[in-house]
Amino acid sequence: MENKTARLTVLVDPIKKKAFEELCFSQDLTPSQVIRQLMRDYMERFGVDYSTKSNVGGKSEVRNPV
Repeated sequence: MENKTARLTVLVDPIKKKAFEELCFSQDLTPSQVIRQLMRDYMERFGVDYSTKSNVGGKSEVRNPV
């Protein structure tokens, strides 16, 4: 688990931002939770290792609704 946080500023289309925030809200997630999971998935896809990577199996923060 991360001990500290750093800010990442991303410029996006306002319409997409609103739709993304609404989707996150509908799944009881914050946009930050979803972005962090997207980043972990992307790094895993390309085999990037980092010091705070969990050694426990499974994804911890964002779950796909069934």
